Amino acid sequence: MRRSPAASRPSGRPQKEELRHSSRMVAPEGLMSPPRLCELKAEMQRCPADSSRPLEMRRLLPLVCLALALEAQAFEFLINGEWEEESFPSDRSVMGPDDKDDGDFEAFAGSGIIVRSYKVESRITSRFAHTTVRSLVVNVAQQAESIAFNVQIPKRAFITNFTMNVNGVMFVGSVKEKTVARNLYAQARARGKAAGIVRTNAQDMDTFKMEVHVPANSNIEFELHYQEMMQRKLGFYEHSLYLQPGQLVPILQVDVYIYEPKGIAVVEAPNTLGEQFKNLAKVVTSKDKAHVAFRPTLFQQRKCDSCSTTAVDGIFTVRYDVHRDNSAGELQVSDGHFVHFFAPNNLSSMPKNIVFVIDVSGSMWGIKMKQMVEALQTILDDLTIDDHFSIIDFNHHVRCWSEDLVHGSSTQVADAKKYIQSIKPSGGTNINEALMRAIHMLNKAANQGFIDQRSVSMIIFVSDGDPTIGEIKLSAIQKNVKRYIREEFSLFSLGIGFDVDFDFLERISMENRGIAQRIYARHDTSEQLRISSPLLRKVTIQFPEDSVSNVTQNHFDKFFSGSELVVAGKVQTCFSSPLISFVTASSAQMDLSLQTETDCTELDSLLGHQSHSVAGFARQMWAYITINQLLAERSLAKTAAEKRKITRKILKLALEHQFVTPFTAMLVESETGQERLLADSPKDPKHGCCIVENDPHFTVHLPKSHMDVCFNIDSEPGHILNLVSDPESVNGQLVAGKKIKNNKLNTYFGTISIYYKTSGIRVDVSTQQVNLIHGKDQHSFSWASTANITLSGNNIYSTRVHGLIGQFAVEPEVKIYNIHDGADPVKQEATMEVKGNKLAVTRGWQKDYRKDRKYGSNVFCWFVHNNGKGFIDGQYKNYIVPQMDTPPAA
Repeated sequence: MRRSPAASRPSGRPQKEELRHSSRMVAPEGLMSPPRLCELKAEMQRCPADSSRPLEMRRLLPLVCLALALEAQAFEFLINGEWEEESFPSDRSVMGPDDKDDGDFEAFAGSGIIVRSYKVESRITSRFAHTTVRSLVVNVAQQAESIAFNVQIPKRAFITNFTMNVNGVMFVGSVKEKTVARNLYAQARARGKAAGIVRTNAQDMDTFKMEVHVPANSNIEFELHYQEMMQRKLGFYEHSLYLQPGQLVPILQVDVYIYEPKGIAVVEAPNTLGEQFKNLAKVVTSKDKAHVAFRPTLFQQRKCDSCSTTAVDGIFTVRYDVHRDNSAGELQVSDGHFVHFFAPNNLSSMPKNIVFVIDVSGSMWGIKMKQMVEALQTILDDLTIDDHFSIIDFNHHVRCWSEDLVHGSSTQVADAKKYIQSIKPSGGTNINEALMRAIHMLNKAANQGFIDQRSVSMIIFVSDGDPTIGEIKLSAIQKNVKRYIREEFSLFSLGIGFDVDFDFLERISMENRGIAQRIYARHDTSEQLRISSPLLRKVTIQFPEDSVSNVTQNHFDKFFSGSELVVAGKVQTCFSSPLISFVTASSAQMDLSLQTETDCTELDSLLGHQSHSVAGFARQMWAYITINQLLAERSLAKTAAEKRKITRKILKLALEHQFVTPFTAMLVESETGQERLLADSPKDPKHGCCIVENDPHFTVHLPKSHMDVCFNIDSEPGHILNLVSDPESVNGQLVAGKKIKNNKLNTYFGTISIYYKTSGIRVDVSTQQVNLIHGKDQHSFSWASTANITLSGNNIYSTRVHGLIGQFAVEPEVKIYNIHDGADPVKQEATMEVKGNKLAVTRGWQKDYRKDRKYGSNVFCWFVHNNGKGFIDGQYKNYIVPQMDTPPAA
């Protein structure tokens, strides 16, 4: 909820009531200002297994606002999102399966925004890509309009620059330490000279989003740069460019330039945009270069011959591979840095020993179970007679398809498929016991000599959520697995759906020599999942002493078919003699020892003649690999001191190489320095008091103090909380989610009840339906119906307004001081003085979904611990009421 200045509030009581019904239920973004005699009560129930309920509640809240027909300047009411202390690559939020982007350009008002050109250019040199997105947008309207510029980029990419030209005023980006950038941005915002740029995400893409006000009859040019390293999977490097202009564009161009010094073996541009774009991508290749161009005309972009909408909406993909003439790999030196690519061919596969651990709890019902079965069938089909496997399925109990590993024969595979197809999901989630059982099975097989010493043993763990039975503390499960699993075993994790705790899966996999992969809902699972054959174990790539420094990870537990190992570093001395590397590994038949070398000046000479090469690719690739490895190390660090040390290393590299990371931000300034934009900055709301979020989280905007304050209420499922009373109540009842975080079960608003006492009208809103009660009459509406309720007239709050939210209609005086770095340097701590109390608070993030329902805007707030104690009047338990229609205690 958000409150406007008091002077803007109309006075008086409601004068007119109007009830209208139409054929479709509409839930626009609304504003809510509870009338003096109004009750709004929200019931919190235990959440069903369907994890999409919180998303539905986000969408239904605006209907509640509409039902109250409130003034536009008083309160806004919002549900969804979680308070985030910081956003990292491993814990970013993910769009739901039904979320749909509105295009790279979204005009918020009118239809005067026209995209004149949209150009994407990627230059790939030795597997390292630099992508530039350029666009020219014109506002042909006679009034100023707002536009959102969205560009989806791969999650593994780092933004390196953003520039913008607005009517001749040039904005240029520079990467700075996040707190420094935020302070500079805040100064500009205080002068009214700033706007926000935010990054959110969608499946395996991030969305770079920037909003800007475009004057009438003016032009604006955008240019975004980002870099990434191509990863080889299943024998190809795949480069993905998301194209979603949102409208027909007179000039739409995509150019991908590839330069590989050792030669290009194959290049292809599979048609991933739709049948009408078949054969429009043109590929030109030579020995070591390739150019892929995609330039559809206006007519070719149309959805149909007479359509005015574009069919360009999807991912444009380029795949390629290179020639390999040395089994020891390819060693390249450029700009004082080296990169060693290792991907040997013609090796026999090593036998696999796999224990599948699959979650069959109640939340896996439906599409998730279907995906899990498809995923396992894909893997089972790849097993050979030399492989061994078994299956463990678990909910609140743990069952074994076979107590021992069995051969991967066609008979056993067929039997295993029948078994997983017969499983009916139900019950809770006992992850710890299931993983312990899998480790015991592999240990037993190894102790009995059943496992070939030159085979590869692994656990493939498939789940959609957090534990609810047995050991539920994630850190304890992680410690147990680390303690009991042998060093020669690996743990691979598959996260099903959009709500899985992927951060936990990544940590537990990385710590045990594996990786984690997310399987998205409503996608072809077989296309998302392949388990390649292991070819080598214990791979080490080394260099002569004193010849190199700052070497990235050079010891690898396994090498899989179709992939590639990459080691990079700085060259110390390499002018009079070549740089040499040594590779040792174990294959299915023998131990290997390989060697290769390269001249230190030859590649720089070749690059000087290439017009589309990436300048300093080896230097940037080394920094890119190093930062990603440091981010992974930080996620596994055990102490705050370790985290701070690693954070300082990341900051130093990111600033030196101009990468936007979780610890840096891009400050975009006009050439005069008078106006500033900030990547990842919060948007400063113009109206309102408070936002209500999940668990439930509350954000209170304090305009006099120029700050936002947020707090959680960690109540129990079934509790009804009084939100606003004037003099009656606005209450909310909690539902429980499946996911457990920090050893507790999150709760959400499950049912909203609105009671307008004067007219005796009550509206109950849940994720299933909307009930309208007027005296003895009751009407129920599904979400496919429409109900509009209008209560016209003026509304004011009385001096008795109160409740968890209502009490902040009168803004308290708040002071913040003693700001300092916390245990984690990216989370500042401070002392808050409010209502005679001194509170320890932490700087964090909250999500505001009022303007951007899909991603939300970040709100920077001071977080009050212990259920808001000291910030709210009394304790949160004082706001619990027994029933939905019960007014709060006096």
